[in-house]
Amino acid sequence: MSQASPVTNQRKADYVIDSQFTERWSPRAYTGEIISEEEVMKMLEAARWAPSSNNAQPWRFVIVLRQDPEWDALFETLNPVNQVWAHKASALVAIASYQLAAKAGSPDLVANGMHAFDTGAAWAYMAMQAHLHGWSLHGIGGFNKEAGAQVLKMPADHSLQMLAAVGKRGDAAQLPDALKEREAPNARKPLSALAKRGSF
Repeated sequence: MSQASPVTNQRKADYVIDSQFTERWSPRAYTGEIISEEEVMKMLEAARWAPSSNNAQPWRFVIVLRQDPEWDALFETLNPVNQVWAHKASALVAIASYQLAAKAGSPDLVANGMHAFDTGAAWAYMAMQAHLHGWSLHGIGGFNKEAGAQVLKMPADHSLQMLAAVGKRGDAAQLPDALKEREAPNARKPLSALAKRGSF
């Protein structure tokens, strides 16, 4: 099993925050270590407590461990550039959102304009919990969503948002040169470029 490569984290927060936010990042080099369903469920338990508009909780997850029969079919939906590194992930977690919700006081389902936004919050909670437990997550948007939805037998009125590769960080030497150079915590735009007071 490959050991994690040493990395230099040059991230610097503009304001004082908890270090977990600058220490969490999304590696591509994994060890191929087996993960249990229970370990993934701990990450999803954190996701369950994300903020939710009208408490609709639109997030939906499908866990596919590397030893599961569905692994190959879901893996095949990834773009080739992602297959190069994701084959060593311990699990792929499909993250989808339910597009409908019942408003308070009514049983009728209506379109939930916040379904994708809220599901993004759940993904962030999941990623942070994984980091706190010594696992790494890398979000994957580069895959065939229609094919993925078929593999996962996704019901109507759902949107497949992304896949998350789950694993223990491994040796960057196993990656192609172009990815090897990127195997470290990346920078962020300064907060002054992202937040304004009063108006844009």
